[in-house]
Amino acid sequence: MKRNDLNVYFIMGTANSKQPLEILEKALQAGITCFQFREKGEGRLSGKSYESFARACQKLCRTYNVPFIVNDDVELALKLDADGIHVGQDDEGITEFRERAKNKIIGVSVHDEQEMALAVQSGADYVGIGPIYPTKSKSDAKPPAGLNFLRKARSQYPDFPIVGIGGINEMNAAEVRSAGADGVAVISVICESPNIEKTLQELSGEK
Repeated sequence: MKRNDLNVYFIMGTANSKQPLEILEKALQAGITCFQFREKGEGRLSGKSYESFARACQKLCRTYNVPFIVNDDVELALKLDADGIHVGQDDEGITEFRERAKNKIIGVSVHDEQEMALAVQSGADYVGIGPIYPTKSKSDAKPPAGLNFLRKARSQYPDFPIVGIGGINEMNAAEVRSAGADGVAVISVICESPNIEKTLQELSGEK
């Protein structure tokens, strides 16, 4: 995982938008650098519809040469030959996925120094640190961590790929980057944007 691949990291599932594929293509055209397929929440797809939607997202990502990451589903990631997987602290995916898929990206959500150290030692390719700010996109999110842990993690691991996540928008993305993040992971700020191209420019600091 190249650190600049985390610049603007878009996460989405059908719970986040009524027109998810249209939103994804606009975001890809606008310049997102990584996409995570995260199909969770009330009304989430299952079975053939779930896989079909994932494949449609993956096809768009391949068209724009953007990494396609699957959230917390080792079997789907392997079946689709996804570029990688993202797991949380409650998931068993990192060891299993690494054993079964060589040269794939593995991302891990971390919330403190111990989790950060374990992710690095376990062979993660990048970590997502957060939630930085309060977020409405994840009902079971942990309390906001602010920027302090992000700064500490960057100090301890100066070259390790880190993306900030949780409540990030056009107004605060710059301070997340200043605290040490290589990029910002976002959901609602893109899904709800009336002008995705402008939003991407602001998130990436290209005003």
